Amino acid sequence: MLGARLSFVGTLVCALGLGNLGCSSDSNDAGSGGSAGSAGSAGKTNGGGAGKTNSGSGGSAGKTGTTNPGGPPTTTGASLGDAHQGLYHLGPVDFAETQWHNACAPGGMKYRAELQDSVGLGGEYLAGVANAFNMGGGVCDACILIETGKGKSIVARVVTYGVEQADGDIDVSPSVFNAIYQNEEPRNQTWHFTHCPDEGNLQYEFQTAANPYWTSLWVRNPSLPLLKAEVKTATAKDFVELTRAGDGTLTDPSGFGTGAFTFRFTAMAEAGMPSQVITDDQPSFKAGALVKSMVQFQ
Repeated sequence: MLGARLSFVGTLVCALGLGNLGCSSDSNDAGSGGSAGSAGSAGKTNGGGAGKTNSGSGGSAGKTGTTNPGGPPTTTGASLGDAHQGLYHLGPVDFAETQWHNACAPGGMKYRAELQDSVGLGGEYLAGVANAFNMGGGVCDACILIETGKGKSIVARVVTYGVEQADGDIDVSPSVFNAIYQNEEPRNQTWHFTHCPDEGNLQYEFQTAANPYWTSLWVRNPSLPLLKAEVKTATAKDFVELTRAGDGTLTDPSGFGTGAFTFRFTAMAEAGMPSQVITDDQPSFKAGALVKSMVQFQ
């Protein structure tokens, strides 16, 4: 469902991907309080199509006028996996999709309003990473800890991914930018996957086209990056791994049937620690439904 990502300076590009139309244009992320600089370094975020922003590193960036609608951000977290170094750029990453579709949202739609507080960590603390780290859609809704070169840190939820100038670069939402920006140029940062703040249990967002013979869903609000999802249906003898797509959906091409089923989820672990595995029994599903579970990774 994720459209192809293309970017050309000064050119508007639309690329038709499988089931999704994505468009690219240039914008300057200098913010209302600063000048853009002459050229700047390009940071791009994928909104299911190609997004591109100019980070304005040739001048002072200024601070965006958007305020945080939620509470204070989380600034610490355990390190999961390798650390990645690069620059951070101001969006465009937001739930309103002011410029680009978020790669981890349903095609042609935005994140549901009911999910935005939990996925946004209560304050639209969002990020986009490079294609190199999309994990085939597995990065969707995972959290990362961002630590800047000047000592600021914040936890943000990944809702999109795409082409960056360097693999370690990230794009961030206005709330994240406001929390960490300290007039530094270049905007150096290191990020790694981390445990998300407590925002409740897992939620299951079933695709509107899901049916007993082809069942597909997103697992929303995981507190740890989700490495594997499996299902065991009433007619199956064992668990079957669900197929992940680039938009983060998890699909059983044979379907869950009409009866009860059980999920089994495996999460990313800290170095030297075993992976957490949790299970959840569900009586049935409804196409397009958002279901709150009773389980979450610890």
